[in-house]
Amino acid sequence: MANSLKRILIGKPLASADEQHQRLSKKIALPVFSSDAISSTAYATEEILHVFLIAGVGAAAYTKLVPISIMVVVLLAVVVVSYRQTIFAYPSGGGSYVVSRENLGEIPSLVAGSSLLTDYILTVAVSVAGGVAAIVAAFPSLAPNRVELCVGFIVLMTLANLRGLKESGALFAPPTYIYVLSLVTLIVVGLYRVYVQHLGPIAHTGKPAEELAGLKSIGLFLFLKAFASGAVALSGVEAVSNGVPAFKKPESKNASTTLIWMAVILGSCFFGLSLVAKHLQPVPGYGGTVLAQLAEQIYGGRNALFFITQFATFAVLILAANTSYADYPRLSSIIAKDGYLPRQFSNRGDRLVFSNGIIFLAVAAIALIVGFKGKIDALIPLYAVGVFTGFTLSQTGMCVHHVKIKEPGWKRNLVINAVGALTTGLVAAIVITTKFLSGAWISVLVIVLLSAAFKSISRHYVRVRESVSVNPGYKVQRHQHLVVVLVGSMNKGVLHALQYAKSLAPDRLIAVSVVSDPEEERHFREQWDLFDIPIDLQTISSPYRDLTGSILRYIDELDRESADEMITVVIPEFVTKFTSQWLHNQSALAIKAKLLYRPNTVVTSVPIIVD
Repeated sequence: MANSLKRILIGKPLASADEQHQRLSKKIALPVFSSDAISSTAYATEEILHVFLIAGVGAAAYTKLVPISIMVVVLLAVVVVSYRQTIFAYPSGGGSYVVSRENLGEIPSLVAGSSLLTDYILTVAVSVAGGVAAIVAAFPSLAPNRVELCVGFIVLMTLANLRGLKESGALFAPPTYIYVLSLVTLIVVGLYRVYVQHLGPIAHTGKPAEELAGLKSIGLFLFLKAFASGAVALSGVEAVSNGVPAFKKPESKNASTTLIWMAVILGSCFFGLSLVAKHLQPVPGYGGTVLAQLAEQIYGGRNALFFITQFATFAVLILAANTSYADYPRLSSIIAKDGYLPRQFSNRGDRLVFSNGIIFLAVAAIALIVGFKGKIDALIPLYAVGVFTGFTLSQTGMCVHHVKIKEPGWKRNLVINAVGALTTGLVAAIVITTKFLSGAWISVLVIVLLSAAFKSISRHYVRVRESVSVNPGYKVQRHQHLVVVLVGSMNKGVLHALQYAKSLAPDRLIAVSVVSDPEEERHFREQWDLFDIPIDLQTISSPYRDLTGSILRYIDELDRESADEMITVVIPEFVTKFTSQWLHNQSALAIKAKLLYRPNTVVTSVPIIVD
């Protein structure tokens, strides 16, 4: 039943030879790898205004929107040019992590990997929370179910991505293109109405009007904090460079083209929205999202065009999480192959996707959603730290790469990456400084702890590798073979286990039974004699009915008698249907779990299957 359900939800398994057929075209890759970056236009402008208005600067906030937007667009151009070089220099994918690993060393690469993985988890949480916020703006009655809606959408995204990257990409491409079309329409109509029809600002009353009342000067710290909030528009820009192997051939060329498409859409839409918002003056937190307020004002009310914009925004924000689902499992598999994450993350599932990474990403994102109650304002301060840390390390690594390789035009490329590294490093410092107490400290702590965990996992794998490695000519020492059969009562399972133990031709064979009182011991020996079993029976008295502990102590005594013996413990075990197995004593499972960690000890179950 479980397998049938899996086939319905996930689909039929794909052979490894089908991997080439799962590659993405540019039209599908754009929504898959760029939906995160493109979707940030739905909340980046709002985050800038939120910082200003919460500080009580009033209407002066709108005068800084366009300058900050220009700064973000320039930063976007620098980052995109840099990542375009990364795509051609490192076509195997991995982005900041691989660039740092190859050029900066272990610690920077672990920091880059931690930053990217943290960023991807936050992307899922922020995107889904933002999408649900768009729906709540259109249907306020859904607000009490915000967390449940977020979790439900994450589960649906997870199932879609477990079916395969190509299938999920084809499914999620149309909503992304619809959002871009609706956003461009909103901006064009908005600019027309503002500059041609002279549409005035939104008429605010009550508390929103109080927010705009009075003008306060905007200091440098506040300006930089707002810029740091707006810089979340760059989240997801690195996704294309991380997923180059997922593109159809020629991979690097197609990935580069997709990156340019994404940058043009993101930059123009973000700047256009900020320009419209400057004139219409929406107030975050009142009357829905900033995008919802702009759509209502531009389209003259909550009409069909308004609801199309809201549903398109909702869809693209939900699907922006797909960027993380495309990149997180792939990056975690690379890190796992390098020995810094559990090996399970490098395994491909039935549908040629890294299923364990997908599932872990979903669980982590759900934990964030529940912990922060699905509120995007609470999650945003955690967001940009990992983004710009990864940017900075990637571009610094590319500087080292140019100096080492000295490819044609390397000096020009070196200057570009150096400017990019300095710029994004400065932005990272601004983000950490201005948002530290607002929640950025959590991201910093997570990145540090995750990097330390990577090192710990690596040390474990190194220890294991050193422990099991052998040199040519290694000889295995011959041990005496002692077999111990655990018996509890005379039944078919015990007799089969005894017969199996004899077939091993051990040097010594002992049957062991744990009894709680002399009467139980006498009865069991009578049964033993009745079946005329020619094997030495040892009984262990355990008045406190400690089965596992008594057996372990007995085996320890056997070890002390002859330290060079290899002990095989044979356990007869009844196996019934899955639905009824829980009705039986699980003592065999407990004994096997304990014996697993004993040296020179082999544990063998002899199953007796009961229909």
